[in-house]
Amino acid sequence: MPVYEYACDDCGPFTALRPMAAFQDPHACPLCGDEAPRVMLTAPALAGMDPSRRIAMATNERSSHAPKSSKSHAPGCGCCSGRGLKTPASAAAQPPAVKSFPNARPWMISH
Repeated sequence: MPVYEYACDDCGPFTALRPMAAFQDPHACPLCGDEAPRVMLTAPALAGMDPSRRIAMATNERSSHAPKSSKSHAPGCGCCSGRGLKTPASAAAQPPAVKSFPNARPWMISH
């Protein structure tokens, strides 16, 4: 149920929790009991979303029908994939894994 604002002529503004079906009806003032009309004193409180999530959802919505690549070149190119860069000495010194995928059948694990 929403909270509505009312303004009593004698006592001033107050809020009341009312069903949506009774949004136009006046409400009795809690102090004096007179009928008070509904007023809008403040802006409605809307549940918001954090800006980064809203931007991400808008981006996904725009690209849902015709996705666009964020890069201007193909994947695996030498400029940004790391090819051509020297590997660190610690990575080169590590021994290869004991079990690996065979070259002919990558879905089978060697024994």
